[in-house]
Amino acid sequence: MQIKRKASAHWEGTGKEGKGTVSTASTVLNQTQYSFNTRFADGVGTNPEELVGAAHAGCFSMKLAFNLQEAGFTADSIDTDCTITLDPGTGSISESHLVVKASVPGIEPEKFQSLVDDAEANCPISKLFNTKITVEASLA
Repeated sequence: MQIKRKASAHWEGTGKEGKGTVSTASTVLNQTQYSFNTRFADGVGTNPEELVGAAHAGCFSMKLAFNLQEAGFTADSIDTDCTITLDPGTGSISESHLVVKASVPGIEPEKFQSLVDDAEANCPISKLFNTKITVEASLA
């Protein structure tokens, strides 16, 4: 069985002066504003790169939790930040950089790093990307 999730975007106007909204079927995002300024300056609202970063951080954290579980560990916490780098010159995302800090009782650093490496390569959002992915991982 395949799982499908739906989101939508609405845009009005030109690329620079226009504005839009994004929504998700869950309504967590419900006509959330985005624009040129929220993407390339300091406007109020969201932007595609921020949303991609949230998706990558969340997906990676969940994959790491599954990896830990399969290896016999349970994380007290996993905190992941994601920085998406957009190169306006090429119009492409050039990097997704993850910084993860986890508290995992009883795990050796080498084992933790191998599970992090697997999560980096195999979370569904990582598999979606055609860009450089880097990770800094540490145990609390």
